[in-house]
Amino acid sequence: MMQKNKPSSIKGLFLPAIALCSLFVTGNVAQAALVNYSFTGGVSNISGALLSPTMNLTSHVTGSFQFNNATGGVGGNYPGAVKAMTVTIGGYSSSFTPGANAITISQNTNLGGGLLGDRWNLATAATGLPTSGYTPYSFELLLDREGGGLFSNTNLQNAPSLSSLTGTRWRLIFQDAEGNLTQVRGAINSLTAVPLPAAVFLFGAGLISLVGLGAGGLRNLRGTQQA
Repeated sequence: MMQKNKPSSIKGLFLPAIALCSLFVTGNVAQAALVNYSFTGGVSNISGALLSPTMNLTSHVTGSFQFNNATGGVGGNYPGAVKAMTVTIGGYSSSFTPGANAITISQNTNLGGGLLGDRWNLATAATGLPTSGYTPYSFELLLDREGGGLFSNTNLQNAPSLSSLTGTRWRLIFQDAEGNLTQVRGAINSLTAVPLPAAVFLFGAGLISLVGLGAGGLRNLRGTQQA
């Protein structure tokens, strides 16, 4: 009777283990589609209406964004891809809000000033506290390469490295109660991909532990059968 019950015990160990592994895999596959970046930069132009001791031409800029690289789209336009955004300009902060957003991958497009090239463009609705009667309306990040050659296709892809670009630009657009728009803008000087969360590594460690438990159970079973 003991030998008949032991296989059931081992089976009882492996079934929850398999279920747990499946849960981790499902969660991490979904999480792996979310790509995170952080950036820093400066201010090159600011509307007089927004100028203040906490937000001006000497302000340091930091920010981050997240997008889903599994988002579907047509013609290089991927609406709804942006999932998070924050930007801090000196002492003022703005963040993502639900609304219109997209990442656009363009080849041989008009970069302005009569120049053509490739562009990686993130645009999203934004929110924040009012300042001088204006409230954040949208945030945009433009990563350009004059002359093209930045992309081989217009599939949704990660942001290009700064070393491959000829120009960068960000801008935060504000709107007042009458619908009048104003903005603060500048360039970025660093763009860094943020590693996957620690859950991925915990999954690997957990899997190894489960395999070890299974191997130990099998050894105990063989020892019982031999006895």
